[in-house]
Amino acid sequence: MAHPELPLEGVRVVDFSTLAPGPLATLILAAAGAEVTRVVRPGGDEMRTIGPQLGGEGVMFAYLDRFKRSLTLDLKRPADRRRAQRLIADSDVLVEQFRPGVMARLGLGYEQARALNPALVYCSITGFGQSGERAGQAGHDLNYLAETGLLALGGPPRAAGGAGPALPGTLIADLAGGSYPAVLSILLALRRSERRGEGAHLDVSMAGNLFTLMFWAQAELAAGNPLPAPGGAWPTGGSPRYQVYATADGGLIAAAPLEERFWQRFCAAIELPVALRDDRRDAPATLEAVAGLIGARPTAHWQAVLARADCCCCRVRGLDEALADEGLRSRRAGTGRLEMGGRSLDGLALPLDAALCRATPDGDRD
Repeated sequence: MAHPELPLEGVRVVDFSTLAPGPLATLILAAAGAEVTRVVRPGGDEMRTIGPQLGGEGVMFAYLDRFKRSLTLDLKRPADRRRAQRLIADSDVLVEQFRPGVMARLGLGYEQARALNPALVYCSITGFGQSGERAGQAGHDLNYLAETGLLALGGPPRAAGGAGPALPGTLIADLAGGSYPAVLSILLALRRSERRGEGAHLDVSMAGNLFTLMFWAQAELAAGNPLPAPGGAWPTGGSPRYQVYATADGGLIAAAPLEERFWQRFCAAIELPVALRDDRRDAPATLEAVAGLIGARPTAHWQAVLARADCCCCRVRGLDEALADEGLRSRRAGTGRLEMGGRSLDGLALPLDAALCRATPDGDRD
C-alpha cells in the first residue's frame, strides 16, 4: 500500500528532554515524519528504570522512544558540548526541559544556539516559564495543578485524611500544559521560520498553559460570580445533568444530558417525577432522586434504556475494556507495534489523524 509523504519529513529535531512532556512532544513530531535525535546523559535515560517493566525495560519509556535515535553525551565535557553544538547547527528544532538557565550555563542556551543557527526553533518546556519568581522552583504535575487553582475545582474530597479533591487520572499539566502546547507552538514557529528564515525561543510553561483548561471557571469570575465549592460546579459533579451514578449491581453510569432536549429524554427514560425535572428549583433534590432511581436497577438495564433514549449517557468502563473496543481502536492513530519481554504491544496512541502518522494501529506503516 502506497503512502503519501509525511508532513514533517526533512525536519530535524534535537531533543534534550526526559520524563514525559518533551519526549511525548518529540514523539508526535517523529510520528509525523521528523528525524529526532535524543541527547542522553551517560548512564541512560532515567525513564528506562521507571515501572512498569517488560524484559528489563520501562514500558512508558518504550512508548515515548519510538522513531528516535539516541546519542549519549556528557554536556559537562567540552568535546561533547561541541558535538551538541554541531547537532544544533544542523537542526530545525531543539526541545529542552531543564530549569531556566541550565542550557545557557552549558553553552547551549537560546542566544548561543541562535548564533549557530538563526532559523532554529528552540522550545523550552518548564513548570513556570523562563522568568518570574517561580521560574527556578521544582515541581511536578500535581504541584502545577495546585498552584494554578485547577486542583481546587475538583470533585468530592477523597484524599488522605479526608480532605481535598481526588487526584486526576492523568498528568494534566505535563501533557495538556506541556506536550501539546509545545507541539502546537513548534509547528507555528516552523511555519514562520520557513517563510522568514527567523527562529524563535518558545517559552512553554506547563502551569501557565493550564488556565486555558479552566475557561468555564474564569468565565464565572469574569461575570462577578463566586466560584462554587469544590465539586459544586457542573463540570465537577455539582449538577444532576453531569454526573456519575451508581447502579444496583455496583456499576456506574456517566450521565451528561446537559442540553434541555437531552435532559428531557433522560428524565423520561428513567421516569423521574415531573415535579423534579426542573433542576433549577432544587438541584440537590433532583440529583438525589435521580441517584435513587439509577441505584435501584442494574447496569445492563440502564445501558439498554439510556441507549434507546440517545441522551449522552453510557456505562463507565475500565481502560482494559476500552482498549479492546474495536470501534475505538479504529479511531486511534498509533505508532505501530513494539516487541517487549516476548510480547507484542500496541504503540502509544497519538492525537494525530492516522494519515499523518508514521505508523497506523495495524502497523502497516513503519
